[in-house]
Amino acid sequence: MTVRLAADGTLSLLGLCGVEDAEVLQHHLLAAPESTVEWSGCQHLHTAILQVLLIAKPRLRGVPSNPFLRSHVEPLLARKPK
Repeated sequence: MTVRLAADGTLSLLGLCGVEDAEVLQHHLLAAPESTVEWSGCQHLHTAILQVLLIAKPRLRGVPSNPFLRSHVEPLLARKPK
């Protein structure tokens, strides 16, 4: 499992985050929408997880280790709604 819930409520995305983790992430974010997502350990992000993050708009902490995620995905998630 690449989605881990820490004792302080932080959700960590670790390693290769596949489609099977999207439902787990969504469940946690629905239960605690104020959660912070730590994604500095994320090497790959399935588009299903990206969709959950785009809809839930959680606070993100850290910088993903994957250069593509840093340069293309992080700016999408950092956008403020108009």
